[in-house]
Amino acid sequence: MRLCALLVANVLGLEFGLAEIGYPVPNVYARAALVVDSTNGTILYEKHADEKRAVASTQKLLTALIVSQAGKLDQKVKVESTDTRVEPSKVGIRAGREYPRLLLLQSLLVKSGNDVARCLARDHSGGQDAFRPVLNAKARQLGMGDSHFVNAHGLTEEGQESTARDMAKLAIVAHRDEHICDAVQLEAVDFPKKGWTDKLQNSNKLLPLSFVTGMKTGFTNAAGRWLVSSGEFNGREVIVVVLGSNGEHVWKDSESLLRWALKVPAEKGAPPPEDEESVKNEADAS
Repeated sequence: MRLCALLVANVLGLEFGLAEIGYPVPNVYARAALVVDSTNGTILYEKHADEKRAVASTQKLLTALIVSQAGKLDQKVKVESTDTRVEPSKVGIRAGREYPRLLLLQSLLVKSGNDVARCLARDHSGGQDAFRPVLNAKARQLGMGDSHFVNAHGLTEEGQESTARDMAKLAIVAHRDEHICDAVQLEAVDFPKKGWTDKLQNSNKLLPLSFVTGMKTGFTNAAGRWLVSSGEFNGREVIVVVLGSNGEHVWKDSESLLRWALKVPAEKGAPPPEDEESVKNEADAS
């Protein structure tokens, strides 16, 4: 596992001034995108970065940050039946069972379980409604002035929205968190089920690339495809936010922006990342 570098940017004071890389920006299909140097906060590229949109499961980074900063990750959390009453994607936690809080955090970020998000929110604040002001207070603390959150998982609800710029601010701080930084790099998590172990696979198809250090996928019909990704190459670290894309282009846009910002040479003859199967309901499949 790659070591998580300590990011030193002061997110609240980021100066979002464009910087020149020195060669042309790749074509970007996505509706909006932003690339930021995560060590100094310099914006390297932006496209409709302040356009408000639903952000799907990428907002689980905010839930994860709140849970991680609250601590006590070695303690167990008992699942209640209300935690499981949510649309897929789901890890399949069972009411009455207890799971280590750190395992739930990892499963939230790797498998993107909406049931896990509800469980952690209820465990933290006593209920889903009680967790809502916690989400928004943390967003304000991070300087996410164009964001408003209604739930812990990112399924579409009226009034829930953010921007590429705000999500970059969140991503910088989240990637600075040791537990989140470790979790988003995991290719899989072994999750205990009744009598067997489920290997939860990470939905981030860019992880096999040597310069990619993780982060979070997202999809709903309302939001389209989202990907918040992080990368490091030759001492430079960047965050790439791509939103409002589709299954084919979200991977291509993100990889090409990472390679451009990090100055990673393209691999000759490498096939494009495979597309995901389309998801026909309003559930977050990634």
